[in-house]
Amino acid sequence: MINFPTCKINLGLHVLKRRDDGYHDVETAMLELPFNDILEFVESEQASFTTSGLEIPGSGNLVLDAEAEFRRFKSFPELAFHLHKLIPMGGGLGGGSSDAAFALKLMRDKYAPDIPNEALKVMAAKIGSDCAFFIDGGLQFATGRGEVLSPLNIDLKNKWVVLVNLGIHVSTKEAYEGVVPNNDRRSLIEVLKEPIKNWKEDLVNDFEKSVFRKYPELEDIKTDLYEHGAVYAAMTGSGSTLFGIFESEVQSIKWSHPVLYEMNLKL
Repeated sequence: MINFPTCKINLGLHVLKRRDDGYHDVETAMLELPFNDILEFVESEQASFTTSGLEIPGSGNLVLDAEAEFRRFKSFPELAFHLHKLIPMGGGLGGGSSDAAFALKLMRDKYAPDIPNEALKVMAAKIGSDCAFFIDGGLQFATGRGEVLSPLNIDLKNKWVVLVNLGIHVSTKEAYEGVVPNNDRRSLIEVLKEPIKNWKEDLVNDFEKSVFRKYPELEDIKTDLYEHGAVYAAMTGSGSTLFGIFESEVQSIKWSHPVLYEMNLKL
């Protein structure tokens, strides 16, 4: 069986407070984009996990965490997974979380099609803060650690999105070390309800300040996106991918930096 894990961008991200469990309460909007990894499994006499595409550091993977979590609910044969990695790691695009969520959906569809998405979200939330988002995808507002989700209605139809990634890996731990939580400000959901032309001044990703301080070339890209006509530009997640939202097509623009992905939002 095969599917195609997607990625996401964050439309604003507020770090509100540190929790007693060591995590942080946040609020953010996440928008799913069809820039994909490729995930496949077959039944096998011996469990295995292989990869191709971008090199994945470390020995573990959230896909295997997803398999272990799903086995708590359902017995099934040993699986051989293969992940072709295209979504950059450490780029704030949620690729690892997406791989895990799509692994859950693959196993559900094969072995327990009666399990609803709500149950998969509970499993996904145990694996990682962003994982639950990718069960339904789309455009959602997230609170808590990022796992408390509700659908969000923002008119982005026919806007264009450009993703820029320089290959800089920013770990979540590194990003949080530079953030001062702030729970005394205007709610992000109120900002999102404003016209998109107002977002440039009001829609903030709290990780940008510290990440840009360490990697000033990322701030240069944000400036470049605005200079090329973006109505809104920001870093996604804890970095390092930058994105720009444009009112019209961008395929004729001659970029001064490598573009990872560009698409028309047909929401």
